[in-house]
Amino acid sequence: MQTPLEITYQHVSRSAWIDEYVRSRVDKLEQFSRDIVSCRVTIEQTQNPHRTGNPYRALVEVSLPAKGELVAEKSDKVTDPQVQLRPIIRHAFEAMEKQLKKQTAKRDGKVKQHNDEPIPPVATVVRLFEKDGYGFLKSLSGEEFYFHQNAVLHGDFVRLTVGTRVRFEPDEGEKGLHASTVQIIDKPGIGGSPSEDDLDMPAGWEQETGTRH
Repeated sequence: MQTPLEITYQHVSRSAWIDEYVRSRVDKLEQFSRDIVSCRVTIEQTQNPHRTGNPYRALVEVSLPAKGELVAEKSDKVTDPQVQLRPIIRHAFEAMEKQLKKQTAKRDGKVKQHNDEPIPPVATVVRLFEKDGYGFLKSLSGEEFYFHQNAVLHGDFVRLTVGTRVRFEPDEGEKGLHASTVQIIDKPGIGGSPSEDDLDMPAGWEQETGTRH
C-alpha cells in the first residue's frame, strides 16, 4: 500500500490481538489486488438507542486508484468480545475480498462484458435517521435492509432522503439483513423513464420518520 494501514477503535478498547488479526487480513487483501492505495479499518461498538444491545461493527474501507473507494462492513450483537469479534472482523474482510476479486477480474479482462455482468440490486430509502447515522432500504422483493452511514459511498449519506433510489450489496447476519456499498441512483422525481428497476413508493412514505424537509 502507498499509505500505512489505519486502525481506529470507537467505544472499544484497543487490543493487540485485534491489531495483529487485522494486519493479517490486510496482508491477504493485498494478495487479491496489487493496486490498493490505502486501507482504513474501524472497530466499534455502535452507540445507537434505536438498536438493542449496541452491536459491535467492523468497517473496512479500501481506496483504489481507478475504482475509488470500496466499503465493506459487518455488525452483530456481542456478549464476549474476545470470542465473537473475530468472526465479525473476518466477515467484513471476506466481503471486501469479494469486491477486490471482482475489480481485479475486470482489470485483467476475466469477466464478461458489462451488459452481461450481474447488476447490484436496487432499493428505495424508506426510513432515515439522520442524527443517528443509519436508515433502512426496501428492495424490489419487498425486503428491508438496515444500512449505516459509513456504508454509503462517496460520503453521500447527507444527500439521502426518503424515496431516494440506490444500488447496494446485500448481506445477511444473525440479526437480520443489512446493506453495504450503497450508491445513489437518483433522487425522488429525478431520472429517466420508468424501468423494471423502479419501485413503487410505500404508502405514506413522505411522512416517514427522518424525512428531510
